[in-house]
Amino acid sequence: MSSGHADDIRKHVKTYLMVFGALMVLTVVTVAISYLHLEVHEAIMIALAVATVKGSLVALYFMHLNHERKLIYYSLALTAVFFAFLMIIPLATNLDKIVQK
Repeated sequence: MSSGHADDIRKHVKTYLMVFGALMVLTVVTVAISYLHLEVHEAIMIALAVATVKGSLVALYFMHLNHERKLIYYSLALTAVFFAFLMIIPLATNLDKIVQK
């Protein structure tokens, strides 16, 4: 095994360990959010934001999507836009009931 290959492996292991550390810190942040006595919708929004970052780290590094072609990024972005649209539809339909009260 050449020294260049060993250095490359060490670099990848270091990256994986850093991502693992970030995931552990973000897990602690998620648990800490539950102890902050925030309103339910605020706590959910913050927890979802942290979960989005954690999911992105897993997808980018452990699923190796950071080296994929741009087409995959466009399809993931399109999926996120459709997901947001589908989450807004029930909110918009229930908004009339909330405003009338």
